[in-house]
Amino acid sequence: MTITRRDMLLIGLGGVVAVALPGLASAATTEELTKAFTGGATESSDGITLTAPEIAENGNTVPISVDAPGAVSIMLLASGNPEPAVATFTFGPAAGSQMAATRIRLAKTQDVIALAKMADGSIKKAQATVKVTIGGCGG
Repeated sequence: MTITRRDMLLIGLGGVVAVALPGLASAATTEELTKAFTGGATESSDGITLTAPEIAENGNTVPISVDAPGAVSIMLLASGNPEPAVATFTFGPAAGSQMAATRIRLAKTQDVIALAKMADGSIKKAQATVKVTIGGCGG
């Protein structure tokens, strides 16, 4: 397939529009993201560990870790953020452990939710409330 100069201009223009008008794409809700990740399956709370601080003095950098042995993917959600989807981690068959640690930004006091899709198709869920004293998303 040959890409013409006109095709490249259209691709570039699309990128400029996407950057200039971010409000056109509405953020999905926590419920929509959960349903898309789980496929409507019910969640259980055993087999997953979410580690988050009870109080975060600064919402700009909140350490979070999730451990879910046997998981093929883990999704992190922050229910009170303008964009609740924080991260999704996918593990291949050669992964030594199914654990993820990162630092996230929280706008205000809210629930952090970890969902793990296990190799057998089951879904595990863990949730923690983090109290934020100084918001990290402009608050």
